[in-house]
Amino acid sequence: MDRPRLLTPARPTGTTRRSVLGLGAAAASSLLLPGCSRGRADEPAPSGPATFVTGNEGGVYAMFGAALSGLVSEVTGMELKPITSNGSVENLIKVANGNADMGFSTSDSALAAYEGSGQFASGRLPFSTLARVYDNYVHVVVPMASTISKLEDIKEDMVVSVGPVDSGTKVVADLILATAGLNVKKRHLTLEQAVAQLSAKAKNDRTTPGIDALIWSGGVPTNPIKDLQNSIGFRLVDIGHVAEQIALKRFGGYVVSAIPPSQYGLASSVPTLAIPNYLLATPTLSDSWAWWTVNTLFRRQNDLVGDPKDPARYHPEAGELDPRSAIATMPIPLHPAAENWFRNNHI
Repeated sequence: MDRPRLLTPARPTGTTRRSVLGLGAAAASSLLLPGCSRGRADEPAPSGPATFVTGNEGGVYAMFGAALSGLVSEVTGMELKPITSNGSVENLIKVANGNADMGFSTSDSALAAYEGSGQFASGRLPFSTLARVYDNYVHVVVPMASTISKLEDIKEDMVVSVGPVDSGTKVVADLILATAGLNVKKRHLTLEQAVAQLSAKAKNDRTTPGIDALIWSGGVPTNPIKDLQNSIGFRLVDIGHVAEQIALKRFGGYVVSAIPPSQYGLASSVPTLAIPNYLLATPTLSDSWAWWTVNTLFRRQNDLVGDPKDPARYHPEAGELDPRSAIATMPIPLHPAAENWFRNNHI
């Protein structure tokens, strides 16, 4: 599978959680990841249902989260209910407050919440992680017929969707625009709203509401964006130079990467910014829910990926799962049961 590629290291060499756990990555080769194993038969099932806050309807968070929730529910015999949301910031608040048991967040927003910085300057949030999962990739999308060929072509009178207010997309979109020195008219739209308004204005420049570009942070492919190729056609704007500036100054949540052409039927790969995603846990999450979720994530990996011939049940992001990188959530702590799972499986 042609996957996004990292152009710079995600983190420097040195002490990692793997070395803290003391077992070494080399032993991970003995772990049989894909398959249908339920795991240890003596591991107790959760005693009650749980909730999983995911992301925008139609986005990868929502689809991947629903698939994982379904598998965990099947394996445990107890419901893990997926709930859509506006994204990372909302998810972090719900998980920290106990209004959701698990959820997704981008690493940059999670780090800010853990440290009490940025949009969380009013106070640190309590939560832990279960794993680092797949990475998000920033999409700067313009219609095929757009005059925008580089980031600097986005002018002050242009309208740009930067994602919902409580989303990780907004956090990184604002950072990208600020780093590039661009002052545009921002709209806080969901993914489906942004795709609809981009398409409407591409077909009729006088249409209102309409947008000239959309910025989105998500897995690849993000299907609502991919579907634009069958209507108006689109291009992804190269933001490599801005990505490099951000990655160098803000280590801990960003890496420079590229989206390969096969993901969206493009002519060539497009340099962009990548953001790791974390699977979060509320402070009171039981050991049973934590253990079974992590176990299902890796032991049922083939089922989670699904069948490429069935787009509705195909989640290519699951192909990126690797227990050796899944422990890389420092300084945010792993849930004790998740840490035990990795330790017991020699990660």
